[in-house]
Amino acid sequence: MSDDERRSRPEPDEPVDPGDSTSPDLDAQEGTDVQRTEPTDTSGTDQDRADRQSLSQAERDLLRRIDPGSKAVTIAAVILVLIVSSLLPWIGDSTGLEILLGRADPALDVGLLPRLFALNATIVGVLIGALALTTRRWAIAWVAGMAAIIVSFEGMIAIWSRQTTPSGGPSWGLVLAALCMVVLAVQWIRVVLTRP
Repeated sequence: MSDDERRSRPEPDEPVDPGDSTSPDLDAQEGTDVQRTEPTDTSGTDQDRADRQSLSQAERDLLRRIDPGSKAVTIAAVILVLIVSSLLPWIGDSTGLEILLGRADPALDVGLLPRLFALNATIVGVLIGALALTTRRWAIAWVAGMAAIIVSFEGMIAIWSRQTTPSGGPSWGLVLAALCMVVLAVQWIRVVLTRP
């Protein structure tokens, strides 16, 4: 063994110099503060960022949705009654469907208001209401509620307009359809206002 090798190796009794970088047990000794720098993993931060984006997208989707709960059954039942009311007589012997399609008896002189109510009740009450129930989107439910309020007033005005004409007053199908629109307006507003 050469003299250089003997000098580089410390004797077992000899204390080890902490500044000596040739010592193999330097990291294992007590009292030494060795900080190792780990290589930074950029894929972990990208994954965290992607997870945060997917979570915030899920939160936004959750905030856009409604949960009507037991009101969904009430709304679906009222929509069904509204559909049935269009098969009942609205003015004289003319049904709501005949008024909607413009096939009512010309002698009844139906006028614009009952036709407008029939059209809007079908669009708002049946189509938009069913769309809001199936998609459970808050914006569609809000549109259904606001539009149902307007159509409810149209129904009341349509009933009033038939009471002031000498030919054929309002039948109970028209009154039932107007009541259905009032109930739908109340139910949709309650659903929309319960969103957190």
